[in-house]
Amino acid sequence: MTDFKWRHFQGDVILWAVRWYCRYPISYRDLEEMLAERGISVDHTTIYRWVQCYAPEMEKRLRWFWRRGFDPSWR
Repeated sequence: MTDFKWRHFQGDVILWAVRWYCRYPISYRDLEEMLAERGISVDHTTIYRWVQCYAPEMEKRLRWFWRRGFDPSWR
């Protein structure tokens, strides 16, 4: 993933926020509240900037995984 150097928050916090926003139908303010419940104080505009910066890279790296599809057959 992109280097998280010079970021105020750790990379895993940024990745959690971006993944939650992209995966679930949630607003930036709701995500801000969820992180606050976990002891992480971050503004919704910061989460917006993270999504704009890291979501395209995350999507690019996970596209191969999503394309594989799911085979429910066990045979």
